[in-house]
Amino acid sequence: MKMKPVVVEARDLERTYRRDSVSVPAVRGVSLSVREGDYIAVLGLSGSGKSTLLNLLGGIDLPTAGSVHLLGQDTRRLSDRDLTRTRLEHVGFVFQRFHLLPALSAQENVELPMAELGAGRRERTARARELLEYVGLAQRIEHRPGELSGGEMQRVAIARALANRPALVLADEPTGELDVHTGGEIAQLFRKLNADGTTLVVVTHDPALAQPPAAVWEMRDGTIRPRSGE
Repeated sequence: MKMKPVVVEARDLERTYRRDSVSVPAVRGVSLSVREGDYIAVLGLSGSGKSTLLNLLGGIDLPTAGSVHLLGQDTRRLSDRDLTRTRLEHVGFVFQRFHLLPALSAQENVELPMAELGAGRRERTARARELLEYVGLAQRIEHRPGELSGGEMQRVAIARALANRPALVLADEPTGELDVHTGGEIAQLFRKLNADGTTLVVVTHDPALAQPPAAVWEMRDGTIRPRSGE
């Protein structure tokens, strides 16, 4: 069977930070490939390097050594402008604390990434409404974040991440601010996204996000390996 295209690939990835005069390694020698249609869940304790790895894969941060190839492009070789454009066009981000703009409605929050790419108002409106219906919020389109529950805000954030039809969605502890029941609903939505063809990398403490069809990788002290049996 023909292999699916690689969306993002890390090779001997290193990321070290300086704290005062001390070097602190956050990611150490990580190599992995994410192919179209994959769902990868990265588990690990706080401080193990999970969020740093996600930021490197999405081009938010750049490696100290090694490389990240995002859709075939080495992120370290892209200008700031080109890297920003690549992220906006091809990567959707979902964060633990939602990062919605409180003055905007759910629809307007979802429209933002499309507006940044210059999409017309009619196109933005149609796409935002389609996505909010997809995540189960057809009746909450005009509500602002302060009028939504935590689970509803995360659904808006997921819809926003999908706005520009990204090749890759990266999620950083997407159930971390939610109760167990609501987190389970979000985990179910992620499985639906993947079944519909979305490529996902999720870093999490939540076992609900690491259920099949997810391939589980474990991160410890900046290194990563597939869970035994994966």
